[in-house]
Amino acid sequence: MRLAYYIPVLLICSFHLSAQGPSARFVSGSLSGTVTEKKTGSPIPAATIYISDLKIGAVADSAGHYRFKSLPSGVYLVEARSVGFKSVTKNVTINGDVTEDFALTDNAVEESPVVVTGISKATQIKRSPVPIVAVSHDFLIKNSSTNIIDAIAKVPGVNALTTGPNVSKPFIRGLGYNRILTLYDGVRQEGQQWGDEHGIEVDQYGVEKIEVIKGPASLSYGSDAVAGVVNLIPFQPAPEGRTIGSVTGEYQTNNGMFGGSAMLAGTRNGWEWMGRVSHKAASNYRNKIDGRVYNTGFRETDVNASLGIHKSWGYSHIGFQVYDDLQEIPDGSRDSASRRFTKQITEADTFRPIVSDDELRSYRISDLHQHVQHYRVYSASNFTLGKGRAAINFGYQRSQRREYSHPEAVETPGLFLQLNTWSYDLKYFFPEFSGWQLSTGLNGMYQQNNVEKGTEFIIPSYHQFDIGPFLLLKKSFKQWDIAGGLRYDSRNFTNASLFTLPDLVTGFDKPVPASTIGADQPFAAQSFHFSGLSGSIGATYNFNEQFSAKLNVSRGYRAPNILEISANGVHPGTNIYQIGNANFKPEFSFQQDIGLSYASHVAVISASIFNNQISNYIFNQRVLGANGTDSVIVAGNQTYKFVQGAARLYGGELSVDIHPVKSLHFENSISVVYGVNRDVDPKQASDSNRYLPFIPPMHGVSELRYDVENRKNAAFVNTFLKLQMAWYAKQDRVYLTDNTETATPGYALINAGIGTSLANKSGKPILNLYFFANNLFDVAYQDHLSRLKYFEAYPNDPRGHSGIYNMGRNFTIKLDLPLSFGN
Repeated sequence: MRLAYYIPVLLICSFHLSAQGPSARFVSGSLSGTVTEKKTGSPIPAATIYISDLKIGAVADSAGHYRFKSLPSGVYLVEARSVGFKSVTKNVTINGDVTEDFALTDNAVEESPVVVTGISKATQIKRSPVPIVAVSHDFLIKNSSTNIIDAIAKVPGVNALTTGPNVSKPFIRGLGYNRILTLYDGVRQEGQQWGDEHGIEVDQYGVEKIEVIKGPASLSYGSDAVAGVVNLIPFQPAPEGRTIGSVTGEYQTNNGMFGGSAMLAGTRNGWEWMGRVSHKAASNYRNKIDGRVYNTGFRETDVNASLGIHKSWGYSHIGFQVYDDLQEIPDGSRDSASRRFTKQITEADTFRPIVSDDELRSYRISDLHQHVQHYRVYSASNFTLGKGRAAINFGYQRSQRREYSHPEAVETPGLFLQLNTWSYDLKYFFPEFSGWQLSTGLNGMYQQNNVEKGTEFIIPSYHQFDIGPFLLLKKSFKQWDIAGGLRYDSRNFTNASLFTLPDLVTGFDKPVPASTIGADQPFAAQSFHFSGLSGSIGATYNFNEQFSAKLNVSRGYRAPNILEISANGVHPGTNIYQIGNANFKPEFSFQQDIGLSYASHVAVISASIFNNQISNYIFNQRVLGANGTDSVIVAGNQTYKFVQGAARLYGGELSVDIHPVKSLHFENSISVVYGVNRDVDPKQASDSNRYLPFIPPMHGVSELRYDVENRKNAAFVNTFLKLQMAWYAKQDRVYLTDNTETATPGYALINAGIGTSLANKSGKPILNLYFFANNLFDVAYQDHLSRLKYFEAYPNDPRGHSGIYNMGRNFTIKLDLPLSFGN
């Protein structure tokens, strides 16, 4: 029987065993107290008290009182927060009935957020040596975006590689693709990340907050986290005894995108459940250079559900997600005279008609598109084991990607990829001893990828197995926080051979047995083994409550991906014929980070610098023929081949948030990263080959926001107005060799927004309303990391506009209806 059939049984058994654990043997306790305003002593109704390590929260009643009835014993970081107040965190020891009160101050400056990604236990950012940033739900809802990765593209040090409005891949400090590991609720996201135009298959409406590690995180997550981690954290369960929900809707004017999501969740006697359904659709986006950009529409539907239990022994959750996206990908073809977009209608492709205005405005998905389906089921359990605690996570994902590229056989996919991933993550947290926190674990995955149901083959079928044991250690004493660890990773990787022959009926290539006479063999059977040691050590020194300094040194590891070692074919949706290299070695990075942070009631300032040296760095380079023109293996596609060498990336980020009065916020940030190709002979070094390709330019964001002070019995609360400028400098430090990339002019975008909440008589929001304007002055620009910049059939256009431009002016309106029932 196939292993996939066992996955639901495995998850249910894990859930059942945790839920049926002999709770009588566990030492447990309760936690209760009040949340008040420090200045007046008045209670703060509806304040949230949350324990990140246990994924459990409570809401204060009208008297400010809260209570957790049954918690496993241990030391936990407890956070109390409420809108308009500075959050307070405390380490609380649970052993029997414990009382802990929280007094919140009316402060314009937020407390350092609590994070859980890449560390042994929940901790405040200011006390973690690892460079990490938290993106709150407040940030997500007060900004307009077209997908979840686009939502964090303005975070210092973070960018997005885009292929239109709905396909974005995260870049952190100049590195992306399989160097960035994306997590969903702590479970690694596996969905053919090697592809340029393969986005992140996650419902953006189901994400409550995001944590980003900026630097090697191989220590906790193994290969593919060599440059950082993006952890997408879904909404947490409802507080005990309550049922909550929300109905969200939005509309964007540029491409007519409409989206909506409905969620309902509840908790009774420790049992938790949640369900969410989301949908969004868009037509072709537009800008003032290209008009409407043909084949950039999409239609996405998401379904999410979860079931969980919290008891005195700990917790166990099971989650289910379904992602279904019909995604158009442009090819940039145009009429040479009018410069209007054209479309392919025959296999021979000898004539392309101009796309009509009606079709450009239509929501109908064109025949040439991608159909991406992603299914996920996972369990996460955390429970008392001996004197410590154990965390056991299992996951199964199935990613099915069909890329339709045959205009006369629209039901036949060109590329058809079916990826099955079984992931595991086992951890044990030892009881603290002399202030030391020690945890050890083992995680990895097994994958099977089948490519043989398509007609175009860029990679072979393969299977791989990853395993990595690790150890993490942390100690806090006086003003110091010290953390570090070691890990060893191993990956066994096997490619299957592939023989093809044109089908006599369709003329398309199809897989055939190896014994078939006249068959081509694009891929030979090969086996690979990659391994590596990674580690990290760092310290934070807290001079006082306001000022701290950090230093972290880390070594990361990444095994080459399937595309880099085995590619040999046309990649639909990219206009590229890709060639890999089976002789590649693993990448290893050595990064140093220094950070300073200061927070007072009038300003928050943070600065960080980094230096990252990478051996065996892999990047893509265009192949030219002997006459200096593009090497063309398949007509209409440029030929690229992966190469490997030494690289250095260095730079930093600076954030300055000024709050002269509580209501006024002047927030500024600047990010810079430089990439140097260190594998060039100094005698042959030039401006054409000294830099790494596709490094984001220096850029920054300045935002002026005014939060209107809430008044008693007011009809509208939580009102804000903001004006923002996002600027990007010219990027002329580019890899020009073989025309791999081109320089990009600088530009500045002006954005604006306003939001408010309609409140009931008790001041509780019953309807949230937001209005945003992005690119208010309709600037024509091309992002340096936009792949559409290179989608150009006529590079010598006399008007001086090459490639496709980014989205023009866009207005967004959002409505959110929160629901709450129970105590």
